[in-house]
Amino acid sequence: MTVTLAGAGAALPERVLSNHDFVHLNTSDEWIVQRTGIRERRRLAADASLAELATDACARALSDAGVAPRDIRHVVVATSTADRISPGMAVEVATRLGIDRPAAFDVGAGCSGFLYALDHAIAVIESGRSEHVLVCGAEALSRITDHTDRNTAVLLGDGAGAVVVSKASGSLRPAFALGSDGTQIELLYVGQDRLLRMRGREIFENAVDLMAGHTQLVLEQCGLGPDDLDLFVAHQANARIVQAVRRRLGVSADRVFLNVDKVANTSSASIPLALAHANEQRLLHPGAVLGLTAFGAGLSWGAGIITWKSLAVHGVDELPVSGGER
Repeated sequence: MTVTLAGAGAALPERVLSNHDFVHLNTSDEWIVQRTGIRERRRLAADASLAELATDACARALSDAGVAPRDIRHVVVATSTADRISPGMAVEVATRLGIDRPAAFDVGAGCSGFLYALDHAIAVIESGRSEHVLVCGAEALSRITDHTDRNTAVLLGDGAGAVVVSKASGSLRPAFALGSDGTQIELLYVGQDRLLRMRGREIFENAVDLMAGHTQLVLEQCGLGPDDLDLFVAHQANARIVQAVRRRLGVSADRVFLNVDKVANTSSASIPLALAHANEQRLLHPGAVLGLTAFGAGLSWGAGIITWKSLAVHGVDELPVSGGER
């Protein structure tokens, strides 16, 4: 028995902000693209529900996996920008999906949150307590953005992505390695003012070192090399960081997925959004070996190896989708 990603779904707000919308911060499209690779990002309306966006992504992931809501007993949402301080957003998402009284909770680990949630989901399935777990990353980073700060305002976007994690038959078991270092909190944090603060140069150096190092670690745990990866999906914080990690690992450019130009940094939503978009672009095939890695506030980081759709899917009930990606 092994564990696989059985499906993925994405949902983005309708409003699009281009780099030209930030010229008042003494910046330009050329400046932003050269330093980050970002060309546009989505923005959730101030009065809109992030839980609704997350529900759309989850419904799409369930449909893609062919798994019915009644088959889900665990729902985990990675977020730092939920609609409410309490209860966790996962409870509302599960209810909106019609999932009856599941275990449901949020994970707050910044940009690494999705990998932390995914690692938990894999452990639940490997323990035999569930056959399917729904994992979502959803963020409205516009809620914690200092819109007067050129160095952070241009980086951040809103969105939601989700995956269904399922029991499977296959030879490759997932391998994950997670870490944190509280001595460097000041490099990247959200304070009592609810605004994100970041020391970019130091973040860049730490991100490259830790994401590359931990990806190499999980590759070795699986007895794999970079050429064995069918697709490498890193946290879409900055195209330069992703490319630096790729070069450090020796992953060929054609096996790296980037959508940061369209969605910017969406924190915990970044990797599941990328997986859903890669799936839409037919870049994934059953049994594909995926390398995932992320870095974020905490400092926290992680990397993992897991396969894509290494199992037969089930029939699916009608799913409530009220919006989703446009």
